Amino acid sequence: MNPATPAEGERLSRAMAALRGLAVGDALGSQFFVPGNHSALQEGTLPPAPWAWTDDTEMACSVVAVLATHGGVDQDALARSFAEHHDFDRGYGPAVNRMLRLIRQEGADWRELAAGLFDGQGSWGNGAAMRVAPLGAWYAGEPELAARQAELSALTTHHHHEAVAGAVAVAATAAIAVGPDCPADAGRLLGAVLDLVPPSAVHAGVRRAVDMLDYDDVATVAAVLGCGRRTSAQDTVPFALWSAARHLGDYERAFWTTARAGGDVDTTCAIVGGIVASRPGGEPSRTWTDRTEALPEWARWS
Repeated sequence: MNPATPAEGERLSRAMAALRGLAVGDALGSQFFVPGNHSALQEGTLPPAPWAWTDDTEMACSVVAVLATHGGVDQDALARSFAEHHDFDRGYGPAVNRMLRLIRQEGADWRELAAGLFDGQGSWGNGAAMRVAPLGAWYAGEPELAARQAELSALTTHHHHEAVAGAVAVAATAAIAVGPDCPADAGRLLGAVLDLVPPSAVHAGVRRAVDMLDYDDVATVAAVLGCGRRTSAQDTVPFALWSAARHLGDYERAFWTTARAGGDVDTTCAIVGGIVASRPGGEPSRTWTDRTEALPEWARWS
């Protein structure tokens, strides 16, 4: 796929940088669910390669594919891509597994399925947030637009307002972080994000994250903010943004800080990795990238 204009090429380049950072964080983070790798996590050493990515990366690839093809979020195309590329063995939750199977095999309407999850409340899981950092990088310097597009992307699978708020928060952080006017101060960065996140538990959590930016004890921060143990947006996104905001420009420190908190490690590290890698100089090392499973053929544009 060749972008039509230089501007679109720049957007795609940023989104791909975020996608590669997301994939490394996801794949490496997922290795620490293996009991034999627990000591490596505590010691800060790398587990054996190769590192396979999970549903976080697979869905993020679809987000970038739709942006590259349509120039923005086309919800029908995004839901279709999620369903067509759905690999049951990548660690999807049971509700999304069933939803994507019904779309692919029976042509079911994603709108009805997403809205009907969990007795009509919709899912408040962290799945919409885990895949959206590349979208924020695509809209660098345009956080309001990133927030609107993130909402559209979230609604294809997650109708609950907390899940939407989580996706908005992650996308807005990436859009601001990679934009020309990114504040040097982490508190100002997250303050700008808060202006775009609707009232929600996610919003309240990010506000607490701002208050904890001077805390160095990651266990304490994770105990207050959550680190994805409940796999909800409100239990995942505030901590991930705390870690990303403190470590812009240093992928490895961002990863280890995030991973040592435990919890939903592949997802928190995917979010943090996607945000940090979207900035020039924030990408993972070649050593880490080479040990990570390559992106699928259909998701390689640059």
